[in-house]
Amino acid sequence: MTTLSAPTPTAPATSARRVPRRTVVASLWLFVLLCYLYCDVLGLFRTEDLRAILDGRIGGITITDSFLLAASVLMTIPIGMVLVSRVAPHRVARWATVVAAAVMTAVQVGSLFVGTVAPHYAYFSVIEITTTAFLVWYAAARWRADD
Repeated sequence: MTTLSAPTPTAPATSARRVPRRTVVASLWLFVLLCYLYCDVLGLFRTEDLRAILDGRIGGITITDSFLLAASVLMTIPIGMVLVSRVAPHRVARWATVVAAAVMTAVQVGSLFVGTVAPHYAYFSVIEITTTAFLVWYAAARWRADD
């Protein structure tokens, strides 16, 4: 007669896997980009903001083609950083993240001093500033090599 023995203990089937730093950085860029976009979409639901946009002047800023081009260039930074952080050589991706995140942090902080800040804008600004400041720190201090 054969005796069944208890199974031998083994390591858990799912071991703790660390997310590659490139994935973390690209995901943070995507996260902050979506926050920028959704905050702007919500602004279109505020009557006073929508009226100001239709009048061509919001928060003391005249909406011109030059302004829209500058805003487009500014938003190209986080859009481009999703790609750069995934495909550029490590050194380029790392330092581009430090510089781009520092620029976006400064711009977002500065935007808080233009016009009257709506509650949803302040909420998203805290998230955006925290995320981009974290990206500066993470890329400079933690992203020393690809993994």
